[in-house]
Amino acid sequence: MEETFVPFRGIRNDLRERLSCYKQDWTGGFRAGYRILAPTTYIFFASAIQVISFGEQLERETEGVLTAVQTLSSTALCGVIHSILGGQPLLILGVAEPTVIMYTFMFNFAKNRPELGSKLFLAWTAWVCMWTAVLLFLLAILGACSIINRFTRLAGELFGLLIAMLFMQEAIKGLVEEFRIPERENPNSIQFQPSWRFANGMFALVLSFGLLLTSLKSRKARSWRYGSGSLRGFIADYGVPLMVLIWSAISYIPTGSGSVPKELPRRLFSPNPWSPGAYENWTDMLDVPVLYIIGAFIPATMIAVLYYFDHSVASQLAQQKEFNLRKPPSFHYDLLLLGFMVIICGLIGIPPANGVIPQSPMHTRSLATLKHQLLRNRLVAAARKCMKNNASLGQVYGGMQEAYQQMQTPLIYQEPSARGLKELKVSTIQMASSMGNMDAPVDETVFDVEKDIDDLLPVEVKEQRLSNLLQAILVGGCVGAMPFLKMIPTSVLWGYFAFMAVESLPGNQFWERILLLFTAPSRRYKVLEEYHATFVETVPFNTIAAFTVFQTVYLLVCFGITWIPIAGVLFPLMIMLLVPVRQYILPKFFKGAFLQDLDASEYEEAPALPFNLVPEREMSRAASFADDGEILDGVMTRSRGEIRHVCSPRVTSSTATPSNSCGLKRERGQDTNTIEAVFCARTKSKYLIPA
Repeated sequence: MEETFVPFRGIRNDLRERLSCYKQDWTGGFRAGYRILAPTTYIFFASAIQVISFGEQLERETEGVLTAVQTLSSTALCGVIHSILGGQPLLILGVAEPTVIMYTFMFNFAKNRPELGSKLFLAWTAWVCMWTAVLLFLLAILGACSIINRFTRLAGELFGLLIAMLFMQEAIKGLVEEFRIPERENPNSIQFQPSWRFANGMFALVLSFGLLLTSLKSRKARSWRYGSGSLRGFIADYGVPLMVLIWSAISYIPTGSGSVPKELPRRLFSPNPWSPGAYENWTDMLDVPVLYIIGAFIPATMIAVLYYFDHSVASQLAQQKEFNLRKPPSFHYDLLLLGFMVIICGLIGIPPANGVIPQSPMHTRSLATLKHQLLRNRLVAAARKCMKNNASLGQVYGGMQEAYQQMQTPLIYQEPSARGLKELKVSTIQMASSMGNMDAPVDETVFDVEKDIDDLLPVEVKEQRLSNLLQAILVGGCVGAMPFLKMIPTSVLWGYFAFMAVESLPGNQFWERILLLFTAPSRRYKVLEEYHATFVETVPFNTIAAFTVFQTVYLLVCFGITWIPIAGVLFPLMIMLLVPVRQYILPKFFKGAFLQDLDASEYEEAPALPFNLVPEREMSRAASFADDGEILDGVMTRSRGEIRHVCSPRVTSSTATPSNSCGLKRERGQDTNTIEAVFCARTKSKYLIPA
């Protein structure tokens, strides 16, 4: 993204570039056919369940002024607007945890002021939204989004881990509340007797941990040894919402006997959208005293900074370089559009929605799985056609390369694809060479079409608008389905909060470095046997530890600020402060080369290299994926960057004999002329292995 601070230039550039591909954004989605439903339903459940959970949290924190009806309505309304009028359709909008925190702070402030009270709370927040929109307009017009390039991994991953901590905090707080009497309830009711409160709390623990453990297990279903590939794929894609249904059904087992109060376990409370009082949000903004209208600028400043950061970072994570996107970004225009949506939400009395983490990168990842499936099917057909015509290995590879290029959309406004097919594996080339002639015809005993093609495909994304629009419409449909949603136990929602916290950790380099600090020195070599970041091999361990400790202390400070009444709204400023800290302070304490590896703008990965050096054929087949999309679940969810592959002879359609080439970058003192030298150089790291 070009850095420009000339007024309106960034917005004008975004509009010009995105309008040129607007038509293709829609046609690409419709051409995907029914396959577009898989990423749509995946991201719908990820958004809807979380928004319902936030609605339950807001209902408790605002004493029923805001409920799940409002959070669902906001998410659906803003999602539909953004999917049609927004610049970057991969960005998913929703009511996020920081918004819940800000609204909680504002409600606690308003209810203790006789001039406002809970009656004028929404009218006052409407003025806050007005000021917020004005600030967002100024940020968008003046090109403030150009600074997003300076948000390095230090800020992005710290913010992501802060969100995970807030998720886990709410899960723990929710479970503790299961043992207590809720506010605004009759303490003399039978379900609030000490014995039944204890029973409710213990059953809530069972439901929450049951959902957490089974959801985490279902996400890895593709690696199970049991069941067909299609069944394991279905469980991996839809296991989490399926677990919500299963554990909600289990919650009805105790009440079936008749001896347990029907109110146990506690369930989601929210008025139906057609019930009286469900939309008592319409209030007269003119009733708010002038002093508080002016004072609304203070929380608006915090919210504007928060939305600017959260919206931009969510968009940035949805457009990471490893996704190999070909259409242009739209940071400035999307921030301008967010300002208009904040005004709409403020006027109708619902909390605004903005770009959310981790749903936005999850959306891109699911569309990468879709593109992987489409490419895979075409390449499998091309490879088998070549084999049927007795083609050599090089000719088969050339045929697949041609089919791959035909699948690329030839649009002049798109960036050219940064990658073609990846190189063939060493084992495949060695087996073809063992036949005596590289030009000899090959069959599936040499090149296993079903398994080996997954290793050739680069990560690409089906960029379109349809999935975003459909998931927003489905979220809106949940408003009408509120009678059914109220059957979900609140403890299941707390379990889902915990799941979202745990699910967001893999791939976060900050979290991986924390784990590295607790790894015994004699076991650190194990890190080299897995996909790992470049810094593991290039940065001394003491430097890694010092950088991680600094980041951890800063994270705890930000988390602690959220506990301070009123002043807790300052935590977005602490995140913004990381930009000058990274640019001007950290270079004084860390060497530039080490800091670049620890906080680089691109996240590079290195491949696993077992010390026992098992036969390459066994390694490659063990790493192959049997089902569509498996490569993305196994790699993209564990890492956030480009995968660097083991060196292998390059085979193209024009070469009949292998030539030495290497997909790895040259390490210090490393000879890349031979495969053997590379294998030996990668077996140990002088920085991780104790002398």
